[in-house]
Amino acid sequence: MKKVWLYWVLGPLALAIIIALYTQFDKDKSVIKYFPIDVERTFKSFGTTLDFGQQEDEDEYEVFWKVSSESDGPMYLRQDVSLLYVNGRLKGIVSKWEENGTVIEKETSIHGEDSQKYQAISFHHGEIHEGEVPIKSIQATSKDELYVIDSPHTVRSSFKSPMTPEEKEWKKRLDHTIHQQIEAQWTELLNHYQIPKEEYTLVPLTDLADYTDTPFPGTTEENFERIKGQLWEGLYKNYVLGISDTKSSHPIQSYIPLILFDKKGKHLIVLYEDDTGKKHQLIQYY
Repeated sequence: MKKVWLYWVLGPLALAIIIALYTQFDKDKSVIKYFPIDVERTFKSFGTTLDFGQQEDEDEYEVFWKVSSESDGPMYLRQDVSLLYVNGRLKGIVSKWEENGTVIEKETSIHGEDSQKYQAISFHHGEIHEGEVPIKSIQATSKDELYVIDSPHTVRSSFKSPMTPEEKEWKKRLDHTIHQQIEAQWTELLNHYQIPKEEYTLVPLTDLADYTDTPFPGTTEENFERIKGQLWEGLYKNYVLGISDTKSSHPIQSYIPLILFDKKGKHLIVLYEDDTGKKHQLIQYY
């Protein structure tokens, strides 16, 4: 297997447990590691869902966030991790693992107010140990998004895909505002690291689940699963476990990371800024 290098240009971060609202981890078993894919094992089901819940009061409402998966049988280690972004900013991370497990289910709820766009992306993973056979794995990604409209001029409502002219207008308005904010940070990161973006295909982290039946840009079907698994391994170790909110008095505020796939098919780059304002660049060579 071709060796991959994952490193921080600005130096490694301590692998800290995230101490923030709506974030849940088990320190002892929080690990995702890529191993060659077992083509004979699979997930029976996997998914991420965001649903509008009951109204808390006139100012707040509730959103249910669920991640789940079921493998075709028990595995040495099963783990799911899910990231939630609200209006483009990271608001929570959940991770659950099971030894010799088959089913992973994790559901939590968050309180919201005002009109918001909720986006969740999850990575589902299984580590397989069978006697003297080399360790193998299975993996999958899933995502969901939800728009909640909470305005003094309208009845509070929610939708995933806009159906009415009013919903289409709200989606357009929220998407435009969020994109402007994220685009400004991405441009700042690109300029900071002096990256020529025309040499890359730019993909937000929240869109990784779109690449299930087709490889990442610049990759092939032969190396896609390895690159995906090693990308999530690096994201988990450096981004998920590396972000902490201990210096802030508010929940995590990091914007959606940007992933740049080299058009020559040599490497990818992950760019993001953490809640303290520190910029990070993660490079993965294929």
